[in-house]
Amino acid sequence: MFQSVETIIVTWIATILLIIGWCLRSNPFSALHGFVVDLFRQRRLLVLFAGALSVLLLNKLELLIESHIQQKIDFTPYIYAFEGHVTPLFQQTLTSRPLTYITTYFYVIVFAAMMVASLAIYHREKDFRSLYAFLYAISLNYFLAIPFFLFIPVEETWHMHPAVRFLIPDVYPAFEEQYRHFSGLDNSFPSLHTSISVMMAMIAYQSKNRRFARFTIVSAAVILFSILYLGIHWIMDLLAGVILGIFSASLAFRWSDYTLTYPWFFPTRKKPASEQSYH
Repeated sequence: MFQSVETIIVTWIATILLIIGWCLRSNPFSALHGFVVDLFRQRRLLVLFAGALSVLLLNKLELLIESHIQQKIDFTPYIYAFEGHVTPLFQQTLTSRPLTYITTYFYVIVFAAMMVASLAIYHREKDFRSLYAFLYAISLNYFLAIPFFLFIPVEETWHMHPAVRFLIPDVYPAFEEQYRHFSGLDNSFPSLHTSISVMMAMIAYQSKNRRFARFTIVSAAVILFSILYLGIHWIMDLLAGVILGIFSASLAFRWSDYTLTYPWFFPTRKKPASEQSYH
């Protein structure tokens, strides 16, 4: 699964298809195709999707800006002093290769697959409130986290704590080479894996699909455990991520309701019949 970029991509695509197929109990290719087609037909959906996608560029820009900041206060020692004796317990009492494999799979593969599956599932079920809330919340998570990454740098646990080991390379040896450019070593607070997982679970819980809601909640729980077990984040990172995820989802629902209530907010060429019930 983690032997090469090719196997990771294949596993990621297979996971997306399995999640969509199981939650919708229908052809996952049809759901994905329908979303892509409407993406270029509905201006509102295209604008919101482009806004969410732009956070990837914004995240990359943050890393470039951070590299030019000469003087930064490292907040890692303060967190280390507060929880340095507690955080290593997640590894010291539970470490095993099967658990490392499962948690790495959720951290690397399932986390990203859930974001794609959310788009296809909400769109297929015409749950535009959840779909728009998801797109808004993705942007909010990154937009609100970037100032912390710039001005409150916190190093990943394994990089600072002598009793904590980075476990992902045990099953995914090329992780640092292939994955690291997406996130800096001192972009730990708040945990975006936590905030986005919590956000996805909150939105899925209020969505129309009960299967997806249950799966997303379980996935979020596994990912929250994974970030501590794998030696990536501190407990404070997790707590800050939970707060960010709750806040982002709550605000995103408000914006989604506003978008659906006032069509001129993001006008479309022709309002789909499936959205008529929201107005």
